[in-house]
Amino acid sequence: MEMMENYHTRVLILGSGPAGCTAAIYAARANLKPILVEGLQPGGQLTITTDVENYPGFAEAVQGPWLMEKMRAQVKHCGAKVVEDSIVQVDLHKRPFTAIGDSGSLYTGETLILCTGASARWLGLESEERYKGFGVSACATCDGFFFLGKEVCVVGGGNAAVEEALYLTNHATQVTLIHRRNALRAERMLQDRLFANAKIHVVWDTVVEEILGKEGPPSLTGVRVKNVNTHKVSIIKCDGLFVAIGHLPNTDLFKGQISLDAEHYILTAHDSTATSIPGVFAAGDVQDRIYRQAVTAAGTGCMAAIEADRFLTIHGVMAPHTAT
Repeated sequence: MEMMENYHTRVLILGSGPAGCTAAIYAARANLKPILVEGLQPGGQLTITTDVENYPGFAEAVQGPWLMEKMRAQVKHCGAKVVEDSIVQVDLHKRPFTAIGDSGSLYTGETLILCTGASARWLGLESEERYKGFGVSACATCDGFFFLGKEVCVVGGGNAAVEEALYLTNHATQVTLIHRRNALRAERMLQDRLFANAKIHVVWDTVVEEILGKEGPPSLTGVRVKNVNTHKVSIIKCDGLFVAIGHLPNTDLFKGQISLDAEHYILTAHDSTATSIPGVFAAGDVQDRIYRQAVTAAGTGCMAAIEADRFLTIHGVMAPHTAT
């Protein structure tokens, strides 16, 4: 982490996943001298993803951490300043917007692009941590292909869980949906599709207690579950477990200062990354509760940088500012 300093820029970017990196690349190429503050998880969720096969430009699967290293290198090559720090406080009430880092450094920006992402809700099991990336996933779209011809389980009962289960039937031979209640919360249309699919089996009133597998290399072999009514414990054999109990947008810093939706995602204008505060833009998973893909995050990062540039032009903030 860098020592206490004061930074000022025309474009301040918080977060270093695909959205933040793309915003920094576009802002740097517009000669806006952006500053990107990496955050607690430099590189975002892709740094805990192993094989990435759906990011355009690579014929073979690439590793998530490697992909983010390349994005970070591109950010620096384009001339953006990258700071290893994590923001602990922001003030969005007036321009220039201010942010304080865990290092004690002060950051001010004539515009602000929020790319702090979202975090998947997990079950909180020790065994879950052990098998993340080795059978345990929170994204069927990302990892479903790796379970072609295999059996998988999905945990959850909302729209996300049902959509994940339906998607996985394109790859897996059987999908077991594990839900802690006796009825799903998903939309009726999705439920109808789920119950009509012969590949999907639903286990009601059940919670996952432990994820089972073998070491060297780690591979998942099943889950130990318990019925919440009878307390009967059983084992479901499977090759993969998809946790679909929701995502948490990383917006705690901004609550009370910016408009959020009911699930605490930042609200942005239609066909825009503009937020409720002029000069503040949001990109990536912090405002995307639908797609949550690296490529869509990168796309909104591009949009945010272009919109920030236009905002600065309209408000006459033309002279470059440099970090001090």
